[in-house]
Amino acid sequence: MRRPHVSLGLLALCLGAVGAVAAEPDKVEMAGYLLVPTERVPETYDAGFSIYAAAWSLLNQYPGHRFQTGLFGTWMHPQYPKDEKPKDLYNDIEGGLGWWRDTHFPTTTPKFIMGGVGVNFYDIANGPGYGRGTWDNPRGLYGVAQLTPWLLFPLDGLNQKQGVNGELFGYGYLPMPFAQAKTKTEGKDIPTGGNCWTLFLNTANFKGPVCFFTPNFWSRAALRNPAVAGQMLDSRGSDPNKHFQMETQYVPAAQAKDEKGETYARVAPISFPVGADGTTVVLHRLTSYDRRALYDGVKAWFDGGPVATGAINPAGAYLQNFKNNGGSTWSIYKQGTKREAKPGLAWKSFATPHSPDPATYGYKWDDKLVSRSTPGLVTLPQYYRFGAGGKNGQWTPVKAVEVPAATGLAQMSFKPPVEKPQLPRETQPGEQTTWKIPGPKAGPFKAFLGDGSVVTYYWYRFADQPAILNADLTKAEREAMQVKVEKLHRAWTKDRDYLAPPTVGKLADLDPAQVVTPPKGLEIGYVPIATRQELLIAPTK
Repeated sequence: MRRPHVSLGLLALCLGAVGAVAAEPDKVEMAGYLLVPTERVPETYDAGFSIYAAAWSLLNQYPGHRFQTGLFGTWMHPQYPKDEKPKDLYNDIEGGLGWWRDTHFPTTTPKFIMGGVGVNFYDIANGPGYGRGTWDNPRGLYGVAQLTPWLLFPLDGLNQKQGVNGELFGYGYLPMPFAQAKTKTEGKDIPTGGNCWTLFLNTANFKGPVCFFTPNFWSRAALRNPAVAGQMLDSRGSDPNKHFQMETQYVPAAQAKDEKGETYARVAPISFPVGADGTTVVLHRLTSYDRRALYDGVKAWFDGGPVATGAINPAGAYLQNFKNNGGSTWSIYKQGTKREAKPGLAWKSFATPHSPDPATYGYKWDDKLVSRSTPGLVTLPQYYRFGAGGKNGQWTPVKAVEVPAATGLAQMSFKPPVEKPQLPRETQPGEQTTWKIPGPKAGPFKAFLGDGSVVTYYWYRFADQPAILNADLTKAEREAMQVKVEKLHRAWTKDRDYLAPPTVGKLADLDPAQVVTPPKGLEIGYVPIATRQELLIAPTK
């Protein structure tokens, strides 16, 4: 049946009678930092740190691979004498909980990466077999050695149990005496320090050391530029006065003007976890260490002394207090806007810093502006009006009913874009590689994770894992490490405290599929190494 002809002029008159059609809003983004104020720590506490960070789903649906944000965490840099920090030299351990653009198998639940950054980001190591570069030109892919026999570290990052909501993920880095400082690096007259910065976790279903950055991961930068020798984390202690923040690089948003020319914006729904009292805890027990905390006792043990329990010695720990303040640089802006031109978001209009005790930091919320429709969550304002305030103007939260229909913002859904299926993550192929020579002792095995992926892994003798074989160590040095690791495997279990436990909240669970049991006969001195990770069921087009 033919449709009746309607002239364009008549259609325009009809539309005018019922109101103008809303224009398509412009796609913009929300990004910036949530700032956490802390008291200073004495400079002598230069042997690492630990924290408890809340883990939760920031968004209620994954918005695609442009999405990148950490949850609350820190940056651990080398310590330098006052006023002697080298210019144009960046290296640290950052990472933490969050979502990254290169995550292959994301969900709304955060993952954890180690985030070791070599000089000026040339090398990056995020976990065993996971880092920057290609297998033909690895720039961090071999930077992390697996240490524990009880926890598998997937190639796409360490998974939290799906649905985690505000539970505390305890982690930190302390130096362990696995290696000796050397005067040469890869045959050159470049020193390599002996610091093996080791990741410790405290979660509900795994506790203890997991893996460590090999000293060569840091020192190899001096082969390109000898001036940086001795300036990196392989040789130097850690700066205890770190920044604690939440870094957000991209959350989808949209903005549009109404008939009067006023500008409004809408941000994808962002939620924070809340406890029974309606407040949020994001950080707890920021602790810095000196070598009495762990290193000295473990070294004495390795040298023939009494067994070290692995529990932190309180005499070497400094619990850092929070200040009663904090702020935000969150902003809504078009891509490409210069930093100095970005307008601020009126964060403190709905969020008030809150410390129920000096070692705990979080927020109270203004119930006139936030929503509590989902149990255990508070959803931040989605709508904002641009107006006066600050250097470049300010985004002030408004209710949905205050946003003119002409903006079209009410129709925004922030659905994730259609993306190509993510390719598997794989380690180096070929038979003549350190993955095959001398190769694993058992496998393959499969771990089926809550992110929808399956990890293939093998059991390697610790000293024969590829990261150790590529760490510029002689056979004698590797075997000396093997002896130390076997001592750890015999004495340190996964179900007792190493880091001091939290005094508030509950511990988060890791994805239980990552907690593994060594095969019979390989309980001591062997570690699980992931070699492939792929979607269990390929997504349909």
